[in-house]
This record gives sequence, structure tokens and C-alpha cells, in this order.
Amino acid sequence: MPASLTQQDVTRLLSNPSAEARAELGQTIGDMLADSGLAPHEIELAHDIVRVLAADIEEQVRTALSRSLRHAGHLPRDVALRLATDVDSVALPMLADSLMLSDEDLIAIVRGGSGVRQEAIAGRRGLGESVSDALVVHGGEQAVVVLMQNPSARISEASLTHATDRFAHSDSVKQAMVLRNTLPITVAERLTALVSKELQDHLVRNHALPPQIAADLVLRSREHAMIRLSAGASDEALVQMVTQMEHNGRLTPTLLLRALCTGDIAFFEIAMAVKGGVPLENAQALIHDRGRNGLTALYRKAGMPERLLTATQAVIDVLAETGFDGNARDLERFRARVISRVLTCVSFLDPEDADYLLDKLGDILVHTPDGELPSDAQREPADALT
Repeated sequence: MPASLTQQDVTRLLSNPSAEARAELGQTIGDMLADSGLAPHEIELAHDIVRVLAADIEEQVRTALSRSLRHAGHLPRDVALRLATDVDSVALPMLADSLMLSDEDLIAIVRGGSGVRQEAIAGRRGLGESVSDALVVHGGEQAVVVLMQNPSARISEASLTHATDRFAHSDSVKQAMVLRNTLPITVAERLTALVSKELQDHLVRNHALPPQIAADLVLRSREHAMIRLSAGASDEALVQMVTQMEHNGRLTPTLLLRALCTGDIAFFEIAMAVKGGVPLENAQALIHDRGRNGLTALYRKAGMPERLLTATQAVIDVLAETGFDGNARDLERFRARVISRVLTCVSFLDPEDADYLLDKLGDILVHTPDGELPSDAQREPADALT
């Protein structure tokens, strides 16, 4: 192919009877249209060629043309649309990449297209909200998975919510949603009730959640572990989880206090070590320093808010005095003792934290048979703050 196009070139090239030669021509013309160095009259001639090739009877010619034109910036929209609505081998390259297709074109294809075409569109770079909306409403399950896995796709909160409802049965869709870089807090909260423990942990580590939801998930993920009231080793998974939560800004003071109040001293110890930048063994020694000076020093080094220091000290005191009795429903009784004591002696808790602990105590009382809890936890929860 010459460096410049003439009408004689067009006539000669298009008259070649070989499909292979025409396919090669399509590749060459596509490369030329992707180059911004063509003169205006050359662009016009190239357009004449691609219009003829786009109607070629041979699929291999149209396929080669589509592949070469998928990134072309000088492609006429009518050619792009014709190729995008051809058979799959021709259409998919254009659907995946061509910027000559408008959002309206893509939405129409999503609504009437096959799953494989929807998937090609779902993976497009910089996908707009309107096309994402159409995919969530009309797309198949795999197309929505591809959409959720597309980091550059813009997806509205309404569409994310709709996807959560429409594909509540689909582990693939839910996992792809959880693994997105960002999620609106309302969507993250809805997903917590629908996904596995592993994905719940990911939500806690990587997405903004309401403090109560985050605390509940942390506690739920820790139900299997005994709560340690003295210095001791912690499992590697918990260290990794806490470290990642701190890295992503999810290790909030409220979460630490709530976990501590419900008895998870291991989580609190690791969190304070990570936030304070000290070895775990040192953090444990400081937290359990009977003179409180160690806890105070670590607390301030960790950048925790001064307003919660007294409450934290009170919880540590209660934990030091309260332990497991080794009988049935030990964990429930332990938490009930701690929460009821904290609510009674710490009147300066924030209302939201107090409400959270009241709810936790109420849940324990409701789900525990009469007579199994200590007497100081069997009062009405509302009386605990009086």
C-alpha cells in the first residue's frame, strides 16, 4: 500500500478477486485510519474503501476490517455501527473498543443483543453510567459480572442496588461487586447479609460500612476464637485483617471500642499494636499494665481520641476482673457481664455506642435461656444507664 492514497489505488485494490487480499487491504486501511497523519482527501478515499469492505460478502474480510478499525479515530459512525451489528466475529472488536459508537448505540445493542455482545460492551474502558444501567437491567449474569469487574466503568448507586437485588442468588455477581475498589455505603451494607464470611471480611477491610455493621461483622468473624484476657499469641489471619483495615482507614476508634466492649480483647490488642506501630507483645504488656500508665501511653501513641480514653480504661478494668467460667454458653455470659458492667459504670459513652451495646445486651438476653446469665446482666437493658 502506498504512503498516500489515490483514486487509482482504490479502484485497483477493490477489484482484487482474492478474499485474503481484501482482508489484508482492510487491515492496512484500518492502520492508516488510526494514524492522524492522513490528509483530508486521503481520509475521504479511505472512507470509501471501508464502506465497500464493510459490505463485503466474505466474513473474513469484514472481521479483519473490524479488528483493524476498533481503535480508529477517523472511522465514519455508519461504518462502525454496521460492523457492530454484524455477526459476532465482526461485531465484538467494535463493541469492545470503538469510540465511534455512542452510548445510545451501545444501549440498543445491550437491550437486543446476545450475552457475548453484552459482555464485550461491559468490558469497555470508561463505560458510562447510562450503558451500565442498561447492562444491570437487561444484561445476563456473566455480562453483569464483567461490568462489576471493570474498574473504569461508572456505575450509579441505584444500579448497584438493583444488581444486588436482581442477582442476590449469584455468588459471581456479588463477589465481583464486593471486590470493586469503591462501593457506596448503602450497597456495602446490603451486601453484608448476602455474601460469604470471606467476602464479609473483605467488605470490612476495604469498604466504608456503618460502625454497627462493621463491628457486628468483626465480632461474627471472631466467634470461633476464645477471647484472651491476658497477653498471648494471636492468629495470623487476624493480624493480616487488622493491618489491612488500618491501611484502608477502616480501623476506627468506634470499632475498637465496640469490639472491646463485647469482649474481643485479641482484636483490640492487635489493633492498638498496628495503630501505635509497636510489636504485639509490647502492646499487650502496655494494655494490661495495672497502673494504667502503659495503656494511656499506647492509646495516645496510636492517635486515638482523648474523649474515649476513660471509657477504654474502664472496659479494660472490667475485662481484668471478668473471665470465663468454663460452663455452657460461656461466651454469651461473658459478654453480658462485660456489657452490663460497662453500661453501668461508664455514663459518658457516646449515645450511638451506648445504643449499640444495649442492642447487643438485649440480643444476648433474648437468645439465652433464663437462669444462665449472671444476675447483673439480667436487668432490663434500659436500666443499665440509670
